[in-house]
This record gives sequence, structure tokens and C-alpha cells, in this order.
Amino acid sequence: MPSIERAGGARRGATRFLAALGCLASAASARAQAPRAHPAADTAFAVPAWAFPVLGTNKAPSTVGSDTGAIATLPTSRARFTVGHARNGFDVADWNPETHAAPPSIVLHGRRPAVMACGFCHLADGRGRPENAMLAGLPAAYIVEQVHDLHSRARGTASPVPFPATITMRGIADSVTDEELEAAARYFSGLHARRLSRVVEADVAPKSVALNGLYALAPEGGTEPLDGRIIELPLDLRRHELHDPMARYVAYVPKGSLARGRALARGRVAGTKGCTSCHGEGLRGMGVAPPLAGRSPTYVLRQLVGFRTGARSGPAAQPMREETAALTLDDMIAAAAYAGSLEP
Repeated sequence: MPSIERAGGARRGATRFLAALGCLASAASARAQAPRAHPAADTAFAVPAWAFPVLGTNKAPSTVGSDTGAIATLPTSRARFTVGHARNGFDVADWNPETHAAPPSIVLHGRRPAVMACGFCHLADGRGRPENAMLAGLPAAYIVEQVHDLHSRARGTASPVPFPATITMRGIADSVTDEELEAAARYFSGLHARRLSRVVEADVAPKSVALNGLYALAPEGGTEPLDGRIIELPLDLRRHELHDPMARYVAYVPKGSLARGRALARGRVAGTKGCTSCHGEGLRGMGVAPPLAGRSPTYVLRQLVGFRTGARSGPAAQPMREETAALTLDDMIAAAAYAGSLEP
């Protein structure tokens, strides 16, 4: 991997973190650090606010409780951790250590007070969650480049409200050292990715409430029209809250999305190159282009919207900015749904 040393060595910055479950925090506390819109933003494109679910002042449904000393267990793990440990951003509860290599300290423990452990949000096996990136299997150089872009502000979010995951990652990017970043990138690039969500085409979805970056089943139950959205949520909120890497998610997408997405991926839609031309067969990555297969559909959609609006800029983003300029929102939803349906 090419050297990534920068003038001045390790970056330092005063960083205020949003310390809450799964990198979640209230929009109110995040508002002061909200990323500014990129000057090249496409004002003709309507950003879908539903793709950026943020808790705000609503009360999040919780199944874990407030007793941080309570012992938590999971059906897919022999480990036992306290609830407080599972919520500790500087001491990751590694529920399934047998499924991956030994992580470096930056992944499991971070560096207080500025650099939260990578594995807290992205999980120790790099699987990630709908509100953040799946890092497993990404090229190391790509991971490094994205952190650099977060630091330079070439990478941001198109969210119409402050998006906690982006704010948190910018703070980390401002403080992580070159050595820490290299260690994390090498580790995650060597891991095997696993598909995050089961993709279901539907006209209706379970009624849901917004968290920060994903949805949760509404306590009152029921269904609601999908209305052209992607609704991605955990099947078991408790396992999500405990950062279970084996937690199961489902993404409800509009009917016809997978067929349309397949056509877009293969370049069979006029005006598009086809996702596989850069991201490889099966969208498993090719060269510097990252793999897309098995990633969270809502996460992929947010990135496509970011390219379209200019929230993701810089030289490396230019090919995607050109490609997304020809896509409608329905096209983006279809492409994201199709990518998410594939096995990595």
C-alpha cells in the first residue's frame, strides 16, 4: 500500500463525540457540528429525507434497559458482557472472536479521548450496520482515502439534517494517526464480508420509527405503504442495540427494484455505463473500485445521493458524480437494492 504520511504527521483536533449506542445521538446535540452543504450541490435533485432517518427528539424504542451492570447474552455467542460493556465505544464487546483475526488495538479500543474504537460502530468483523459502512473486504487504500476525504471535507453527507455517523467519523478523521489508520485499514481489508440485509420487494412494510441511519419496528405494530422508499430495519432490536455482528436485518424495497437494478448494473439502461464496468462482476470490486455486493441498501443509496449532490467530491469521486447525474432517485434505489441483494 502506498505511503499515506502527511505533512505534520499525526493529525490532532479538538473533538466532541456523540457517545451513544451504535454511534447514535440526538440531532439536537449534533446540530452545532452539522456538515455544510458542498458548494457544488445539485439543487435540482430532491434529496430523499427518508434515506437519512434521524431520531431527533423522538424516544427510541429500547429492549436492553438502563441497567448497565446487567449481564447480556446473545443466541449466537458464548460470550457474556454487561450492557455497559456492550455500549462502551472504547472497549468493544467482541461477541464472536472466532470468526476473524485478532484486531489491532485501534479497532477494539480506539484511543481516548478522541478516537472511538473502529469496531464499536463497524463491528469487530467489519460487517458494519445500516447506519455506517461495511469495512470488511474493502481495499486498504480505499479505506485510507475515505478517511482522508472526511478529514479534508471532500466527503460529507447529503442529509438535510445533521447525520450523527458522518459527524462522528469526521471527528475521528481529524484525530487518528497515520499508523492507526494504516493498521485499521489493513485489518478490515483482510476480512471476509457477509451480506448485511435480506432484500424484500413489497408494496407495504412494517410500520417503523426512525433511529439514526436506520429504522426500527414501531412499538404499536402494523404496516404502512412503502411509497417508493427503502425501509431497512433489524429483525431483533435488542441484538442491534448490543452490537451483535450476527444480527439480522431486512430491507424492504419497491417492487421491480431488483430487475431494474440488475439492468443498471449490467449497463442495459440507456445513458449509463453499468456498475459492473468499474465495480466488477457480481459487484465484488475491481481494482480501486470498492465492492458493493451485500452492503446495506440504504447505505449505498446515501452514497449515490452524496455523489449526485456533491456531498462526496474530490478527484476520485468524479466518475461517480458523472454516473449519478444520469440516474433518477428510483434508479438509485434500484441499484442499491440490487447490490444489497448479492452475496459478497
